[in-house]
Amino acid sequence: MLYALLGGFGVAALAPWLHQLFGRHSGWALAVWPATLFIYFASMLSGVNDGPVLIRHDWIPSLGIQLSFMVDGLSLLFALLISGIGVFIVAYAGRYLEQHQDLGRFYAILLAFMASMLGLVLSDNLISLFVFWELTSITSYLLIGFNHEDAAARRSALQGLFVTVGGGLALMTGLIMLAMVGGSYELSALLSQGDVIREHAWYAPILALILLGAFTKSAQFPFHFWLPNAMAAPTPVSAYLHSATMVKAGIYLLARLNPALGGTQLWLTVLGGVGAITLFIGIWLALRSTGIKKVLAYSTVMALGTLTMLIGLGTDIALSAAMAFLLAHSLYKGALFMIAGIIDHGTGSKDLRDTGGLFRAMPITAVTASVAALSLAGVLPMFGFVAKELLFESVLSSAAFWITMLVIAGTAMTVAVAALIGILPWYGKNAATKKTPHEAPPALLAGPIVLATLGLLFGLFAPLVDERLLGAAVSAVAGSSVTPNLALWHGINVALGLSALTLALGLCLYFWRDKFRHYTRFTDTLAKAGPERGYDASISWLVKISAWQTRFFQSGYLRYYLLIILLTFMALVWTVMLIHWPALSMGINLQGIQLHEYALVFVLVAAALAAARSESRLGAVASLGAVGFTVALLYVMFSAPDLGITQVLVETLTVILLVLVLFRLPGFLRLTSTALRLRDAMVASAVGITMTCLLLFAADARLYDSISHWHVAQSVPGGYGRNIVNVILVDFRALDTLGEIFVLALAATGVLAMIRLRAEDKSR
Repeated sequence: MLYALLGGFGVAALAPWLHQLFGRHSGWALAVWPATLFIYFASMLSGVNDGPVLIRHDWIPSLGIQLSFMVDGLSLLFALLISGIGVFIVAYAGRYLEQHQDLGRFYAILLAFMASMLGLVLSDNLISLFVFWELTSITSYLLIGFNHEDAAARRSALQGLFVTVGGGLALMTGLIMLAMVGGSYELSALLSQGDVIREHAWYAPILALILLGAFTKSAQFPFHFWLPNAMAAPTPVSAYLHSATMVKAGIYLLARLNPALGGTQLWLTVLGGVGAITLFIGIWLALRSTGIKKVLAYSTVMALGTLTMLIGLGTDIALSAAMAFLLAHSLYKGALFMIAGIIDHGTGSKDLRDTGGLFRAMPITAVTASVAALSLAGVLPMFGFVAKELLFESVLSSAAFWITMLVIAGTAMTVAVAALIGILPWYGKNAATKKTPHEAPPALLAGPIVLATLGLLFGLFAPLVDERLLGAAVSAVAGSSVTPNLALWHGINVALGLSALTLALGLCLYFWRDKFRHYTRFTDTLAKAGPERGYDASISWLVKISAWQTRFFQSGYLRYYLLIILLTFMALVWTVMLIHWPALSMGINLQGIQLHEYALVFVLVAAALAAARSESRLGAVASLGAVGFTVALLYVMFSAPDLGITQVLVETLTVILLVLVLFRLPGFLRLTSTALRLRDAMVASAVGITMTCLLLFAADARLYDSISHWHVAQSVPGGYGRNIVNVILVDFRALDTLGEIFVLALAATGVLAMIRLRAEDKSR
């Protein structure tokens, strides 16, 4: 398993070289890797009904974090979709982007994304799941913005990145809190702690944070706007990311955590309500759109809303409908997105209004599109019909009345959208196109034909799909054994009647589509004030605030930088000290201090005041030198002669450097007012008091036993020296000493450069 997942990143790294090696056949050559993965995962189908397979590898043992994987019905379903559809996407990309100069780079990013997505759905550890989650965001950003010279592609890529990564930060917090409540970072352990998690006081915030991450990733309202904008990506990206992979990552997370977080009224209300609203908004916008990829993208939003709603309902039949709908959608939407690319490739048209009569020139593509569209519409005997029947049964048995009405209306509009894709481009009178229409090559047709055919076969043999694949997936989502009982025919019932009704309403909407768009044009005005405008406004304010704080903090004056740093430091230190004040103790003992020690402190304070009040730079340097040498005397008095010698050397070097610099400066000027000098004096005094209190508290704090006894005992046998400080510096902490030597060498180099510069000036 580890080789299967991490090997994808290795293949991605080799992809540009393999592209050069295989040339125009590189798509088929690289498709061997996902095909191999598909065979590997398919070999696990026979054993997945016996329970999850757990695979663990040590990752960060000191923190108890493992690189662990779990293969059950849910993760296996996603793995098969990711790798199986990935085979056709890679082959499709090789032909679709054949003339693109950066095709090798595209392969690398696409395969890295595939590996990231597989890691996400197979991870059993929350930390590794989050790592793969963020990797999908990064790689999808690179894929959406692949045509980086296009401003629209760059904007859409950034928009998708900001939305999904913003949700990812919330998800990270939610996952950490979930692990703290559940007592483990392993999903396999957390899923059995559902009662503990749901009864905990943190349940609501955990749910809110995790849902924020899932909703942003899976384009739920009000975050739905980024997905249609991502259609700026090349068609292979749209077909892969927005049908079976990235946008379903949030759906996977909701399904995976259903046994631990689901079953509450809050879960039902939020997921059911948000999912139903997203369903309706997505299909409404799809019906109002005319761009082929836009129509498909908004219908994907509808599908994601449907899946979220079904997981929220949480009944056995709703979860069965969710898994069936997920499989059906992946098949027909992957096929339809690739067909959209074929239309663009073969005719140069990207808008439905610019197509028509293409059946004569592209019969195979037309038939394939019609079959996939039938599954989208939920027409017998397609697998989409099986999923739609389960959808109706779910909402009729457990959903609120308004949710049921939204589902019926959305399903009717979905039929109209399916007709737009499956009828409008192919039949009727010929439309004038930019290119002469021609049939697509095998590399472009293979994926749509296989996926559309599977949609038909899975409908005809629904019980077999139930037994071999979906049954285990539904049981994993439910947290208990569930038999979906998929069948193409359940007899004459209410669900069948609603299916026929929505088909009729959908066809009416298709034929009256122009009138529908005319009478609903007022919603375009509402859309302009929608969530995307809020996103644009937030980005605009972010830029303005960033510009303001840059002007405020990055003034170009060192004194202001120091002032801000010191004030921030004091605020943080005193905040912590005041919070923990009752537990702090300040050790101040003035007994036993001798007269000469008081004299040294007096000299130290006097020298510091003289440096601050001096109007001569040379006098200020001399006073600072007196401060340093007085500190060296204090070291000597308290039995630290080596530190005293070090202090003398450093202070001497510092004084020399400052004196050399002074010769390069203009004459002394009084640049600040008395008020500013008083302000600086107050800040300096406050910093001094802060450091004094901090040191006194720190000197009195003993959280752990002192390590000085260990150093005393180990000085001779471990470092062969009786000077304990020297042994520590040279042996026990040699790396620190090496760093200090490097700093001194760097300072000496600077001094030498200044002296030589001075000598060159004099010679001139």
